[in-house]
Amino acid sequence: MAEVQQQPIGSVGQDGQTEITSNDSSMTHEEPPQNGQAGVEEIVAEGSSFVHGEPTQDDNGPPKVDSKVEVIHEKVTKQVIKEGHGEKPSKYSTCFLHYKAWTESTQHKFEDTWQEQQLTEVVLGKEKKQMTGLAIALSSMKAGERALLHVGWELGYGEEGSFSFPNVPPKADIIYEVELVGFDETKEGKARSDMTVEERISTADRRRMDGNNLFKEDKLEEAMQQYEMAIAYMGDDFMFQLFGKYQDMAMAVKNPCHLNMAACLIKLKRYEEAIAQCSIILAEDQNNVKALFRRGKARSELGQTDAAREDFTKARKLAPEDKAIAKELRVLAEHDKIVYQKQKELYKGLFGPRPEPKKPKTVTSWFVVFWQWLISLFYGLFRRERVKSE
Repeated sequence: MAEVQQQPIGSVGQDGQTEITSNDSSMTHEEPPQNGQAGVEEIVAEGSSFVHGEPTQDDNGPPKVDSKVEVIHEKVTKQVIKEGHGEKPSKYSTCFLHYKAWTESTQHKFEDTWQEQQLTEVVLGKEKKQMTGLAIALSSMKAGERALLHVGWELGYGEEGSFSFPNVPPKADIIYEVELVGFDETKEGKARSDMTVEERISTADRRRMDGNNLFKEDKLEEAMQQYEMAIAYMGDDFMFQLFGKYQDMAMAVKNPCHLNMAACLIKLKRYEEAIAQCSIILAEDQNNVKALFRRGKARSELGQTDAAREDFTKARKLAPEDKAIAKELRVLAEHDKIVYQKQKELYKGLFGPRPEPKKPKTVTSWFVVFWQWLISLFYGLFRRERVKSE
């Protein structure tokens, strides 16, 4: 695997090791950041559950689906919730999926991988006995397809059920809401746990590069599926075992996938999910410029201007020459001016103009002047008579 080169925000190097480039100018970076801040990020935790958004609400049990019922097997039926794309998995394919499971008789939900924030891996032909019905349905699905499944107890937890974990009664038919995120074709049907370190990193890297190609074709949902599966190969249990060059190789594959998903989510206007992806990275690497920038962009789009300004300001300190960051800060400054003017006009309208002080009126009545003259006249006559008498 080629050595990772430092790249500007939102870019992809010739070796394909760094992040995708967005056509949105707000997610590009024209000048290289200082001190390598936009290079390879630190290892982060998985967060694959954020990619596809929230699954169908299950407050009242399994979702209601009106699509046609397909009989996949005598004990397995399927109703499509969302159409998939491409081919269907073949024998020994390694499938990556999210699902919820209910017992049909009680409507009790006993498993939810969306809530657990972990993709489930099923190798067709080598699945666990209780997943036989689920595996049969998966073989009929395309990548990205979401469906409602009904599986008979014979192909589920059987005659005895399971009272430990999960809590399933005897002879319990199962209802699944399942999404096939994607699959890998492997002749030998290898699970992740059976792969060597090189095989897992190589497979994840191929997924990442496939995601980059799909992004360039503007197939954003499909690109995110590839990134999510790449992250699944780089699980925490696997990463904790790595050190030295293998850790560097794995980091160069895994970390860009979170940022690439954030870029896709911003283009899809799924800003809260983009914030979540960036926050996963920033929880481990608080000075990651790309994560700060993309989280700031998503927050700005949601109107969270104070939080966005905080992200952009911190990113600018780390990459002071970055023109895209400076542009976003200017946009926020203009927004603040507009808000201030609107508030000023609003307050002016509520309270009205300040009243002018009243000027005292000058007494100029002719009647008053006349009485003053008359009193003066009488006073003068009175004084003259008094002088004569003396």
